[in-house]
Amino acid sequence: MASQSQGIQQLLQAEKRAAEKVADARKRKARRLKQAKEEAQMEVEQYRREREQEFQSKQQAAMGSQGNLSAEVEQATRRQVQGMQSSQQRNRERVLAQLLGMVCDVRPQVHPNYQITA
Repeated sequence: MASQSQGIQQLLQAEKRAAEKVADARKRKARRLKQAKEEAQMEVEQYRREREQEFQSKQQAAMGSQGNLSAEVEQATRRQVQGMQSSQQRNRERVLAQLLGMVCDVRPQVHPNYQITA
């Protein structure tokens, strides 16, 4: 009987050690899963940053040429406006004189479509 009880004690201790090993293995597995998840998240973030940086550089290259075009268009517009302003300054007096001459020099005339009916 003593040997049976000793065998039962050994079995219980072995079962307890096995349960501890299983619990330890589960903890290690959970830690490893958590670590793998964090590593995967870091890789995803790094990939996202690389792709974002690549996108930004491509966008900058495309927009850079458009930015140059817009700067050229703006400069051409400024030149045209300056040309118009200088033309206005040169021709202002002459146009004003013509307008005043037309307004002040009134010559009454009978309209060609007017018919005199008696």
